[in-house]
Amino acid sequence: MKPSDPTPLLWLCGPCGVGKSTVGWQFFSQLAQDGIRIGYLDIDQLGICYPAPVSDPERHHIKAQNLGAMVATFKAAGAYCVLVSGVVDEIHGVRDYVGQISHTDLTLCRLRADRDILAERLTNRSLESCQVDAMLRESDILDRSDFADVCIDTSGLTVSEVIQLLDRKTGGWPALPRRTCLSNSHASARFPRLPTTPGSILWLCGTTGVGKSTVGWRIFEEVRRAGITAAFIDLEQISFYRPVPDNDPDNHQIKAHNLAAMWQTFHESGARCLIVVGPINDLDAIQTYTKALPETTLRLCRLHAGSEQLRHRIKLRGQGFGPGIPGDELRGKPDTTLQQIAEKAIDTAESLQRNAIGDLCIDTDNRTIEEVNGIRS
Repeated sequence: MKPSDPTPLLWLCGPCGVGKSTVGWQFFSQLAQDGIRIGYLDIDQLGICYPAPVSDPERHHIKAQNLGAMVATFKAAGAYCVLVSGVVDEIHGVRDYVGQISHTDLTLCRLRADRDILAERLTNRSLESCQVDAMLRESDILDRSDFADVCIDTSGLTVSEVIQLLDRKTGGWPALPRRTCLSNSHASARFPRLPTTPGSILWLCGTTGVGKSTVGWRIFEEVRRAGITAAFIDLEQISFYRPVPDNDPDNHQIKAHNLAAMWQTFHESGARCLIVVGPINDLDAIQTYTKALPETTLRLCRLHAGSEQLRHRIKLRGQGFGPGIPGDELRGKPDTTLQQIAEKAIDTAESLQRNAIGDLCIDTDNRTIEEVNGIRS
């Protein structure tokens, strides 16, 4: 693939509850296992900035700018193709995005499901009836649309069956010989030039299961209630690239470049505060981010928990407690796997404690989210 060639981009869209993220993640994992260099993005993760600008109430422009920047980052890292899942405008489709992804070869696939199936799935999410009704109306509008290149009815199908249909209807996307790239390193990557954006970033780090996302989201909501335009980024959600480089096993280069690009977009949209959550385990990795954000004040807050608390929280996550997000490494895993993850998390927590990673550390043992947030303040 030449640098000037357009990047194949497959976008799975459709109404809430149709299975976009589930199908997208499994298809991404399958293609990565086949040896294809691929990036994956959930579009909802690219636009968490509130309040939304008056001129962009659904934040499509924000998401589009971030998508364009992140596709460029993935391509620079060596990706042959990019897979995207997420809601689009029910009438205009990806019209607001086309200008930002003009350097891609876009295939738009709409997933649909029968109304009663969607209603059951949405009701199981504990949504209010008015929310379910609104989402079903959106589904009806999408069923009357014709902007997608491909449409797949998922009613009664397993995820694997949907992927088989997807492969057939898209002509075997991304249609290339398997294992076409030999190098597995970021050393030769030519990433896009980073923007320099001022502002303040609070980064919550810590081991698996310590509560980074839960506490971070609560802080984000509190900042919003105070009348401050703020944004939220989960670093894991903006760095799904496979295969993971040998010289950067945690994908910090991709995370740092995508973080800097997204912060610029959010800042231009009025945000002056950014809450970031994600793991970081050594000082060298921290420098990757400070170099990417030279004009930004970055405060690193490490959350800590003892071994029993970590085992308990990881077990709960495995049982399905907490929000469902793409790439969740805990949800639905067998007890033996969760136990192994917990022991590794405990070792990591002890290492972070010994090395005093972070500008400050908060012990979350036997504390509520409100109490942890109060200490942070």
